[in-house]
Amino acid sequence: MGQKNEVKPAEGKLGIMVVGCGAVATTFMTGVLMARKGLAKPVGSMTQYDKIRVGRGADKQYKKYGEIVSIADLDDIVFGTWDVYPQNAYQAAMYAQVLKPQDIEPVRDELEQIIPMKAAFDKNYAKRLDGDNVKDCKTRWEMVEQLRQDIRSFKEQNGCARIVVLWAASTEIYVPVYEPVHNRLSDLEAAMKADDRRHVAPSMCYAYAALKEGAPFVMGAPNTTVDIPAMWELAEQTQMPIAGKDFKTGQTLVKSGFAPIIGTRCLGLDGWFSTNILGNRDGLVLDEPENFRTKEVSKLSTLETILKADEQPDLYTDYYHKVRINYYPPRNDNKESWDNIDIFGWMGYPMQIKINFLCRDSILAAPVCLDLCLLIDLAARAGRYGTQRFLSFFLKSPMHDYTVGEEAVNHLYRQHTMLKNAIREMGGYEADEEID
Repeated sequence: MGQKNEVKPAEGKLGIMVVGCGAVATTFMTGVLMARKGLAKPVGSMTQYDKIRVGRGADKQYKKYGEIVSIADLDDIVFGTWDVYPQNAYQAAMYAQVLKPQDIEPVRDELEQIIPMKAAFDKNYAKRLDGDNVKDCKTRWEMVEQLRQDIRSFKEQNGCARIVVLWAASTEIYVPVYEPVHNRLSDLEAAMKADDRRHVAPSMCYAYAALKEGAPFVMGAPNTTVDIPAMWELAEQTQMPIAGKDFKTGQTLVKSGFAPIIGTRCLGLDGWFSTNILGNRDGLVLDEPENFRTKEVSKLSTLETILKADEQPDLYTDYYHKVRINYYPPRNDNKESWDNIDIFGWMGYPMQIKINFLCRDSILAAPVCLDLCLLIDLAARAGRYGTQRFLSFFLKSPMHDYTVGEEAVNHLYRQHTMLKNAIREMGGYEADEEID
């Protein structure tokens, strides 16, 4: 990750262009529009509520992020979106049935004006989706060119000073890292021009287009997209920040916060079984085994980096970790996760912990969308580029340089420390909290 000095102020409009206009995106948009009218509160958003200590001793103060660094105001946000379905954001929000009509109606006019641009889409990557609001692209390179034009047009038409592109669309099928295409930028570009549909996912075209247009890119699904050396090279070349992967909302948030309890208390772990039922479009797409594989890889990585056998062989040598997602239409967006945790204590005696989290997926994801967009915009104005590890707090499978054996930080409290230190640093304070 690179950095130049001096943080530019958040002046002018910030365009947030969201890939996908489904449950998460419309809940995010509606909430921001309602909050700025004073009709709802942005609960769950760190940028709006969290306070950080800056300075020590007599100089110690607790301040909100916006008092430490210049963060875009909710009033300055303009939304745009791409989707395979042509319905405007008001129709999509009503269809998603996450929010009650009375929480959507007051901003109906604004939502109706958010009309999805045609999506860059390949049905092979999300076989369960059937929308027809799709670009006609002969090659992946043409896909990139059309997306770049979309970003330029949106920025100009809405008078935006800056753009952030956020992926809040479905999980694509699993694309393993394939070195001949994914290791070098020149090889990735050649593959796009040669229309290598197997190794170049549509999401990679969005990311490439965003970075080339000077827009930071956030990957909110577990897709491989920007988690490849070729994209890191592009982020460096364009001096743009990137972040991913996968919004950390329900079960993994619990896991990244609860596993440290077991580790800190030096209790042993025999097994952790996680299962989910959900019924929204995300659940439908994840019902396809190839798409679930992408999600599974992301969810499994959390525990292994927190409870490590090499650090505590007596406690964590051979535990069994299983993750399941089940599509169950009656629940719609109201996801339920069960965790069964088999632990052992003194003299090896077994105990169990059960966690039943009845959460609302999009209600948890919306503030994460807001924070990621505002903070990656801040990072860009601070001259930070490449993978933004300080945003790991919001992500299920945080990006890291696996080519040199770097491990992701998944421990929630360490992630929070990284976040606070970065805000302090960008605000001109000392990044003074240690990460053990």
